[in-house]
Amino acid sequence: MTAPPTHRVLRRGIAAVLGLLVVAACAPASTTDASIAGASAAAGSAAHVSADASADASTTPYVPEPTGRHPVGRTFLHLTDTSRPDPWVPGRNERELMVSLWYPAEPSGGRPAQYMTPKESELLLEDGGITGLPLDVLSTTRTNAVSDARPAGRRRGLPLVVLSPGFSKPRATLTTLAEDLASRGYVVAGVDHTYENVATTFPDGRVTTCAACEVDHDLAFWQKLEAGRAADVSFVLDELTGPHPRWKGAGLIDPRRIAMAGHSVGGASTSTAMVADSRIRAGIDIDGTAELPIPDSGLSRPFLFLGRQSAYTPGGGGPAAAWERDWKHLTGWKRWLVVAGAEHASFTDVGLLAEQLGLDIGATLPAARAAQITRRYTGAFLDLHLRNKPQPLLDQPSPHYPAVEFCSVETMNCGT
Repeated sequence: MTAPPTHRVLRRGIAAVLGLLVVAACAPASTTDASIAGASAAAGSAAHVSADASADASTTPYVPEPTGRHPVGRTFLHLTDTSRPDPWVPGRNERELMVSLWYPAEPSGGRPAQYMTPKESELLLEDGGITGLPLDVLSTTRTNAVSDARPAGRRRGLPLVVLSPGFSKPRATLTTLAEDLASRGYVVAGVDHTYENVATTFPDGRVTTCAACEVDHDLAFWQKLEAGRAADVSFVLDELTGPHPRWKGAGLIDPRRIAMAGHSVGGASTSTAMVADSRIRAGIDIDGTAELPIPDSGLSRPFLFLGRQSAYTPGGGGPAAAWERDWKHLTGWKRWLVVAGAEHASFTDVGLLAEQLGLDIGATLPAARAAQITRRYTGAFLDLHLRNKPQPLLDQPSPHYPAVEFCSVETMNCGT
């Protein structure tokens, strides 16, 4: 029996970044779900002590400044799909979603965008069993976007990128990447997949929690999750690029230049979404293991795998096996990159904020460097395939990023 995908193990809030990462990365091929669950519980207890002992409650967390030249705005959309029932709550005959939009904005002295609400912070920390920190600490995280700033750009001049977070994680945990892309001229739509996250707040004050966390996480569950996320993304594209768009800045979006990227199960869902929706012209799977394989007919649009060296080196079994399976069905431009010293949370804000608050995620690569790598390689991929700008960074290893290794399935190895 192969080890379960990373997103099966790392599903319970911030506790995942405090010890489960090492358990998942090191689990042998014969490890069962039950044995990993037991090891995870032990790791979580150790992390709980670490949080009490080393976290600095006086620290105000922050996300790093974007690297682009545009000021960044952020707004929310509340979308309702009446054409399908919610997959997780029986009797709900519609699918509600909350979406954050980050975008190039006119210069503004407006209110900074809130990272997440105090209630969302509380539920996320409680879900992870984190003590020794104020429950609202994540709501105080400093961002670089201005709330509801006026969008800037020319009509149909901006590519669109949809971001999908990991299981149980809110869309806010992809803010560092989203702000950077917006500062470089992209519209970015971060989707909260309702009832798959520990806390989603709606405009009327309702807070939904993770109904999907309470069901049996077997193979059928993960396949349902990936297919559902693909449907969510297609609906969001309808609402942003259809004849009656829901955002006042939607006219700036170029519907011919759309990509998707995701982390963990969000990344695993990217290829599924691309197969289902031809509007998605390019995709990135960041440290995610897909349970729905790419069909034998193949996927000819550009695709990037970006993951941990410890889990996604070809020939190592475990999560890498799914990438090997899909690699042969990717018939267009493709790359397989791994990052030495990174852990699962290193590619998101979770790693950054944990490090700032004194929590150890087990990575040897500093969180700020991991964020820089994620931004740089994601941005290069999107610039190449949505803007047709040559990107030598993606052609061969770079001395500026020695932690990033290019992998070959043919030789079953990676190197710089």
